[in-house]
Amino acid sequence: MKKYLIPLFWLSGLFFVYAQQESVNEKEVDNILDELFKEDEFIDELINSISKFEFLYMTVNYNSNTYFSGRDIGINQYNITPQITYVNSNGLFASISGIYYSEFIPGWDVTTATLGYSKSFGKKKLFRYHTSYSKYFYANEANDIYGNTINLGLGVRNKDRTLGTQIVGTYLFGTEQSYQIASRSYVALNLYKDKKSTLRLRPQLNITAGKQTIELARVTVVSGELFTEYTQNDVFDLINTQLSIPLQYNINSFDFELGYNINFPNPIGDETSLDTTGYFNFSISYLLSL
Repeated sequence: MKKYLIPLFWLSGLFFVYAQQESVNEKEVDNILDELFKEDEFIDELINSISKFEFLYMTVNYNSNTYFSGRDIGINQYNITPQITYVNSNGLFASISGIYYSEFIPGWDVTTATLGYSKSFGKKKLFRYHTSYSKYFYANEANDIYGNTINLGLGVRNKDRTLGTQIVGTYLFGTEQSYQIASRSYVALNLYKDKKSTLRLRPQLNITAGKQTIELARVTVVSGELFTEYTQNDVFDLINTQLSIPLQYNINSFDFELGYNINFPNPIGDETSLDTTGYFNFSISYLLSL
């Protein structure tokens, strides 16, 4: 028996922009950094922003080890993800990112381009929806079974921005088709804050489920000869649960993050109990106002 696990994409374009009627100034731009683009290689959220803005956000993230859907594939390697994102106050965003694996050949595995839109709603603007389209350009064309994704997400946070939850549905398509549902919940704890800097602990729980194709092999005997028949079943199941504990520090237009991430992969098909996996991540980001 074998199975084809959907790659666990951290979806580009996943973030939230909350607009307020204020003028642009440097302090307000600095304050949004602690809520901007927080996930391993992909964009997360922009909260408590300003009424009219346009900027570029540049980030580089390093992961000490690489796991796919939380699973250890037997290759000890780090990965690096650079990303540049354009955002404006109308809710439009666009990004381009890539990922480099230290032991893969070629090392630069995929480049991702994303275009999307997001908007807040509700009396206090505590709810946010977003939609986006991503195109993946793989160095190895054999990996291009899911070359496109369409994402639709909904998020809610409390007034103080200390609690939040996001749910995202993703349709993956290319030579094959599938879908995923992911949720992310976080708690933000301010450890230190002054006029120029903030130190925050932001633990978060990420849960991913999706459609998997399980291929089953059955051996039958016909006229004394052995024949193997293959059937494929589509199942929807939990893929991975991840606990992330990032320590975030921002000063002026720079943002730094050091975190530890623990994966609890869920066995699917003929997988037996899977080992818990973990890795460190470190990122440096810079916000450029346009």
